[in-house]
Amino acid sequence: MEFDFINVGIAEFGVSEAPNILRTILGSCVGICLYDPKSKVGGMSHIMLPSLKDSSKSMKKYADTAIPMMLEDMERQGAARGRVNAKIVGGAKMFSMSENSVMGEIGNNNIAKVKEVLKGLSIALIAEDTGGNYGRTIDFYLDTGKVKIKSMGREERVI
Repeated sequence: MEFDFINVGIAEFGVSEAPNILRTILGSCVGICLYDPKSKVGGMSHIMLPSLKDSSKSMKKYADTAIPMMLEDMERQGAARGRVNAKIVGGAKMFSMSENSVMGEIGNNNIAKVKEVLKGLSIALIAEDTGGNYGRTIDFYLDTGKVKIKSMGREERVI
C-alpha cells in the first residue's frame, strides 16, 4: 500500500485521508489530531499559541482559530463533525524560566486553550500525552487513527 508522509510545520495544519501519515515535531507547541474513523479523514494542527489577539495573518498558529479551520477542511474531504474525535500531544515546559515568566507557561496555556476549543466544538478528547519537559515527534496514522509518539530517552508510546 502506498502512502505519503505529510510534514506539518510550526503554525500549520494538514488534512488528508488513509493511508497517509501526518507528522510533526513538538516542544511547548501542541499537536492536535482530529479523526473521523468512518471516512478515515484526519487532520493535524501544530498550535503555537492559545489565542489570536491581533489581526495576525497566520491564523493557523492559534488554537482558537486553527482548530475550527482544520475541522472545516476535514468536512470538505468527507469527515462528519459528529464522528470526529481528538488526541492531543505536546505542551512541554521546554525551558526553565523565572517564577513569574509568561514564557514558562506557554505549554500549559496551549493545552488549556486546546481543550476549551475542543469542548466548544463538541469534539471528544479521547487521549493525550501532554506536559513534561521534553520534546516529541508524532506520527498520525490515518488508516487507524493511532498516534505514535517518540521522545529522546523515552519509550515509544501509541495513543
